[in-house]
Amino acid sequence: MHLLYDLIFFIFALIYFPYFILKRKYKEGVGMRLGFYSPEVLKRIRRKRNIWLHAVSVGEVFSAVSLLKALHREYPLYQMIISTITPTGNKAVQQIAQEKDLALYLPYDLSFIVDRVIKRFSPSLFIILETEFWPNLISILSRRGIPLLIINGRISEKAFRRYKRVKFLFSFLLAKIDFYCMQTEEDKKRVIALGAPPDRVRVTGNMKFDLEIPVSRYKKEDLGMRKEDILLIAASTHPNEEEMIIRVYKDINRKDVYLLIAPRHIERVEEIERIARKANFSVQQISNLRAPASIFLLDTVGELKSLFSIADIVFMGGSLVPKGGHNILEPAFFARPIIFGRYMFNFKEIARSFLSAGGAIEINDERELRESLQDLLDNKQKREEIGKRARSVLEKFRGATERNMEIIRRFLKEKEC
Repeated sequence: MHLLYDLIFFIFALIYFPYFILKRKYKEGVGMRLGFYSPEVLKRIRRKRNIWLHAVSVGEVFSAVSLLKALHREYPLYQMIISTITPTGNKAVQQIAQEKDLALYLPYDLSFIVDRVIKRFSPSLFIILETEFWPNLISILSRRGIPLLIINGRISEKAFRRYKRVKFLFSFLLAKIDFYCMQTEEDKKRVIALGAPPDRVRVTGNMKFDLEIPVSRYKKEDLGMRKEDILLIAASTHPNEEEMIIRVYKDINRKDVYLLIAPRHIERVEEIERIARKANFSVQQISNLRAPASIFLLDTVGELKSLFSIADIVFMGGSLVPKGGHNILEPAFFARPIIFGRYMFNFKEIARSFLSAGGAIEINDERELRESLQDLLDNKQKREEIGKRARSVLEKFRGATERNMEIIRRFLKEKEC
């Protein structure tokens, strides 16, 4: 079976190799993904005990901050290896990691590559954050007796439907994973339905609630604003959402209101700048503030969550178009009122918790976005009340990191015995 999987993976790689080489997103880290490491990396892993954490990209990396801090605190003699599969994820790791940690790319899931890498690094424990199932990685860790934990696990409705089609393969694979710490009861039911042994699955909550965010290095004055001016942040936006938010902003037409757009993919900044200038707005990119502007574009990675500290209202993108929404916990940390669209299916339970507590506003379209923004702009007390309720939801669900650490301690203790 592994030979067949390797063959399929290899054929796929050959077909798409030219695309990977041309596309910067996939080009970086190819050497590491093939199992080649610099002498410096190889020197650092000699005679060291390692814990390997894998986070697919930026979102998963930042959700692991509290866990990484706890691991550093309790296991100072261990070296943390943190892998991703994207350059933006790798950059995010470098922001949160300590100097002694290693930021790597996950090897391609070909058995001969994975086996060589795992043998070389020999981690005491391997943690996959959220949910990724790599057949060769899972099988090789199991064969080598290295415990594998799914931490902060989640399976979306869309992914569940996709995995169900190959359940006959999944049940064999999922039985090799040592423990599942899932975010919700729904996630627990789904992973068990796919074949995970029920006695190895526990709901421990969502570590994203355990976040700690520093305030932004920027102040409103750095953007040419007065303290009393209002900053609207449109966060993690996708195509078509920027056009909507810019039209709404134009209709609002208030000189004391400024807009900061943070696209989900920063390579789209130039495109959004053209859209804003076409609508006759002055525009500045955050990394190059040179003149007064009414619209700002975030063109750096990892700063959005801190910028919520100077926001007055937040619109969360990926929700007015069917992308599933994005993380509303970060603006909630700073008690900011949050508006999102009806497509929050990747954060369904979180969104429901905020709405039932009055800590967010759900809208269906551009017209409702305009009305909700106008209402909040005209009512400071309402903004503050919704923000306070958002923060209270966050406080209610904190504690997942410690529950996950209980499981990690057990497996590391068994490994050390």
